[in-house]
Amino acid sequence: MDFQWFWEGIRQGIAQITWLEGIAVFFGIASVIYSIKKHIWVFPTGMISTLIYVYICLKFKLYADMGINAYYFSMSIYGWYWWTRPQKEEADLSVTWLDRMGIIYSLALFFGSYAVLSFVLSNFTDSDVPYWDSFTTASAFVGMWLMAKKKVENWIAWIVTDIASVPLYFYKELLLTSFQYLFFTVLAVIGLFAWIKAAKTNVKQYA
Repeated sequence: MDFQWFWEGIRQGIAQITWLEGIAVFFGIASVIYSIKKHIWVFPTGMISTLIYVYICLKFKLYADMGINAYYFSMSIYGWYWWTRPQKEEADLSVTWLDRMGIIYSLALFFGSYAVLSFVLSNFTDSDVPYWDSFTTASAFVGMWLMAKKKVENWIAWIVTDIASVPLYFYKELLLTSFQYLFFTVLAVIGLFAWIKAAKTNVKQYA
């Protein structure tokens, strides 16, 4: 098998790494780590990263990902507010599982977002990856919404998003960002187990 295209992609990706992408990656990783720890700094660090990625995605014609980063920013404001407004009997917002209706709403958000985004990108933009871009964005929509609600399942949505984003950003020659999503996948698995443990503890506490 000829791996020349692979190494050429790595070479070109390294050549195109910018300080701006590096800053975005740094704050993006910091945000995920804070998320695993259920720390409020998940939101300000994430807001810095997402603002930078709005510009980067526009430059590389990843229009749906540009939109999702703008969505991340707005949902970070919402999540920041929500996390600091716990229920009266709680010191902070607890990690919980989705109920049946929550699962239905999450699936509806994913499929609805994917349908709209793929239609718009394939018909009204010059995107060369409309369906791929739409898939990662739709799953990220769900992940960010569930994270703001402190639902365990947000990590499942992020794992799907991260796995699909690794080859997407590599294809776009954003090598550092591609490896960032590979690292995000590992962090998301760690986060999933950490939040499952937290949810079980909350159930016992309030049982």
